[in-house]
Amino acid sequence: MDAHAQCLEKVRSTLRTTNSYVRCGLAEFLGTVILILFGCGSVAQMELSGFAKAQFLSVNMAFGFAVTAGAYVCAGVSGAHLNPAVSFSMFLLKKMTWKLMLIYFLAQFLGSFIGASLVFALYFDALHVYSGGNWTVYGPQATAGIFASYPSEHLSVVNGFSDQVIATAALMICIFAITDEKNNAAPKGLQPFVIGLIVLLVGLSMGFNCGYPINPARDLAPRIFTAFSGWGLEVFRAGGHWWWVPVVGPMIGGVMGTILYDLLIGIHHEPSRRKENREGNGERQPPEYEFVQSEAESST
Repeated sequence: MDAHAQCLEKVRSTLRTTNSYVRCGLAEFLGTVILILFGCGSVAQMELSGFAKAQFLSVNMAFGFAVTAGAYVCAGVSGAHLNPAVSFSMFLLKKMTWKLMLIYFLAQFLGSFIGASLVFALYFDALHVYSGGNWTVYGPQATAGIFASYPSEHLSVVNGFSDQVIATAALMICIFAITDEKNNAAPKGLQPFVIGLIVLLVGLSMGFNCGYPINPARDLAPRIFTAFSGWGLEVFRAGGHWWWVPVVGPMIGGVMGTILYDLLIGIHHEPSRRKENREGNGERQPPEYEFVQSEAESST
């Protein structure tokens, strides 16, 4: 082994971890960075080019495929939640522990913050040219909407809240359908791709009111970044203090979607199919199942 290979192996062995919390957190962090970099990057390209280089459809497609790309980055390690609403739903179904859920939350928020900072760095010169260096939330040269959601002029807070609840509930129902081995689940290798298509579908059908954030980390962390990067506290006051709607709404929508799927589909699976899927088929369970099981065994 030459010196370069030895040095590389030493660095790897020093940085390598077998701690499941750390591994899942790092995976969720990187997957969420990819989601925000591609997703918000597509909005920046559309806004800063005056819709010459991108359109609403291309932004919807970019966010859908950004979810797919982020999921493929981390699915084999963390299960690719990329969204606190998804992680909270998994916790409610006892598919992950509360400690692991908090790790996921932290990783998703940090990943979203770093992703937003990368978009800012990538388009820094274009932002200056477009706005003259005057970062604004509303107006003809507003740029805060590149990073976080703001309501359309017609939208009330109540309607915006219901928008986020409905959209996230629909997303969660479809995610459960795609991943439910007792139903007609997509092949594991294709699940991130199909979930990305569902996100695209949400954008195409429910993106008019406020841009379908449907993810507390995706909206709040970039909003905090803009508050520190020149847009100021107006990012929280805008839209009648709109900021809490895409945070609370998706969490409630995720719970509603989880309950609806379980009540209308999940609890009605035939016992024989439950036993077959639980004991039979030899397929590897998602990482969050394995982690919860191993943690439970180690504590007994």
